[in-house]
Amino acid sequence: MLFVKAPAKINLTLDVLHKRPDGYHEVEMIMTTVDLADRIGLERRDDGSIRISAADRFIPEDRRNLAYQAAELVKHTYGIAEGVTIRIEKNIPVAAGLAGGSSDAAATLKGLNKLWKLGRSIDELAELGAKIGSDVPFCVYGGTALATGRGEKIRHLPAPPNCWVILAKPKIGVSTADVYGNLKLDKLSHPPTEQMMEAIETKDYRLLCNSMGNVLETVTMDLYPEVRVLKEQMQRFGADSVLMSGSGPTVFGLVEHESRVHRIYNALRGFCEEVYAVRMLGERETLD
Repeated sequence: MLFVKAPAKINLTLDVLHKRPDGYHEVEMIMTTVDLADRIGLERRDDGSIRISAADRFIPEDRRNLAYQAAELVKHTYGIAEGVTIRIEKNIPVAAGLAGGSSDAAATLKGLNKLWKLGRSIDELAELGAKIGSDVPFCVYGGTALATGRGEKIRHLPAPPNCWVILAKPKIGVSTADVYGNLKLDKLSHPPTEQMMEAIETKDYRLLCNSMGNVLETVTMDLYPEVRVLKEQMQRFGADSVLMSGSGPTVFGLVEHESRVHRIYNALRGFCEEVYAVRMLGERETLD
């Protein structure tokens, strides 16, 4: 059995520029990986089939699963007759705005490259991942990056200044399609993406905190008021800067000093089941 880590991502910025002729939105976002990860186990099968094994009942075990699609794509692209069992140990909350499914797909691509001795570069795997979903190329690379286009064009950035990240997911699911459907492109307050890049380049924690922004946040909060309440609570408990990740509903807070982490974590646990205190990973991954 070969094991691969599949880390979650957070959006330090998320901007939507316009609607494209292909129906997708042109985005500009800065993402970074955090130390909350699923664990993907890959085992060869002689019967040529793809099997998903997951203890979580919310994880589809068929083609709807992005890890399944990743295995199918690798088999088809490189003419692999062998099959694989994909065991998913879920730690990232499902449908949370943390790219859990995309990260599972990315880990599957990297793991199968090794398991089946394909010898493909990380850039080739990221290009392949773009066929599965827009967050998959970023998840193949990990680290910190500016993502543009549909999210599949990646420009690598250095690791952000080191800090703690407290993640909290309310007990609701969010429809990304609904969020984008309710987005008023002419009324957006765009985050300072260039300023965020400067904060990362210069390792300026205060500037980073002041540069966070997500144009989807107010839309999601209007549709799901629980998200607004959670953000306000996290701010009240003392996080340095708080933002919703992706289309939500997960909210995260950055905390510089460890002494405050436990207090904020415990306070949030009082009314939210899924709370995590993790570090930023920040560094780009390499293939073994």
